[in-house]
Parts: sequence; C-alpha cells; structure tokens
Amino acid sequence: MNETAELTLSLHTILIIEDEAPIAAAVAARLRSEGLTVEIASDGHAGVAACERLKPDLVILDLMLPGIDGLEVCRQIQSNRAVPVIMLTARDSEEDLLRGLATGADDYMTKPFSTRELVARVHAMLRRVERQAEALRSGGVEALSIGAATLNAVTRRASLGQENVHLTPTEFDLALTFASDPERVFTREELLGAVWGYDVAAGERTVDSHIRSLRSKLGADSIRTVHGVGYACHGDMT
Repeated sequence: MNETAELTLSLHTILIIEDEAPIAAAVAARLRSEGLTVEIASDGHAGVAACERLKPDLVILDLMLPGIDGLEVCRQIQSNRAVPVIMLTARDSEEDLLRGLATGADDYMTKPFSTRELVARVHAMLRRVERQAEALRSGGVEALSIGAATLNAVTRRASLGQENVHLTPTEFDLALTFASDPERVFTREELLGAVWGYDVAAGERTVDSHIRSLRSKLGADSIRTVHGVGYACHGDMT
C-alpha cells in the first residue's frame, strides 16, 4: 500500500456495533491492520451515541443487540445522517433481509462470515464514497428519471412528485445506475461491480433484495425484470 492510499484510509472511521466481543475484536483488528480508524460499541444505545459522536464513514452493525436491536439502531442513525451500513445477521430469511434493507442497511453478511470478505466489502464501499465525492466536485447531469421518480445527482435526493423519498446510499447508487443508462439491461454481476464494487456468490441475492426495496419506494414500474438477463430502467425497449 502506498503512502497516499494509507493516508486516505487513515481518514476513514469505521464504527462496529456488535455485542459478541470476540467477533468485534477480530474485525476491528483486521480493519486497523488495513490502516483504518475503528471504534466498537457493544449494545444498541451505545452504538447510536457513538454514531452521533464519531460521524463514522461506515457502520458495521449486528442485527441482534441488547438494549435496542440492530433494525432500530439503523433507523435512528439513518434518520440523522445517511451513512453506509453493512449489517451482520444470523438470520437468513428473505423477510429479515428486506427489513434490514428497508431500515437503511446497504449490504449484509450472514454469520458465520469471512473476515477477509467483510474487509473487502468495507473497502469497496469506501471507494464508492470517494467516487461519489469526486462526482459531486466535478459536476455533471443533475436530474435523472427512473420510472415516475426523479433523482438529483448533486444533492443525492430522490422524489416522487412533490414528496421526498429516503434512499440509502446504495439504493441511490443503484437507482442512479439505471437512470444514467436507461436503454441498457444490466446483469446482476454488472450491477454488483458498478454499485457494490465486488462480485461474490451471494451477491445476486443482495441485488435482488435491493431491487425489491427500490420498487417498494419508487414504485413497481421503476425497474423491470428482463427474464434470463437481469434488470433495466422501466420503459427500456429491447
């Protein structure tokens, strides 16, 4: 790792909200060895307070926490400031995953998980944050449409008519990917690379869950399924 990369990483703060001390310590040690600043909170209330104090660049959040659970923690921290969240869960049902995404999680991993893979996802998400900041500095097209919704690429806000729609950072990037190239049909693998910055076996389920969440927020007609291929902005003609 070169000096510039080390400096960039050292400017990022990661908050781990996890009540299982061995897991929290192992993840924190690995992230610190990568040059990141890491703090740990061991319950929901402490996690919310730490997030308000630290203003972290990314949160790793366990779903099952004492005090208040991870879903409520996610709601509270996202209501104050949009922050990327990777949720850790021992649950694997579609309903639980969708609930996590609906409250503001950007990605999830099911326990037991690979620490190496988690670190790779953290890096991918931080790189995406950097690209977003660069895009804002360089300007470009401000308003794009997806279905009946409008996306403002500068303010990173979505709206349906006169109503603002709260999207997580990942949901916004996914919607923006479709809106920026409305005639293209994207495979799940292409979406993983463009939005999440990684391609893993479990990634297709992540894409599908986020598509469902986007449709629930922006309307069922915002994204259409192209069977056997992937997804496209609604109205694309192939």
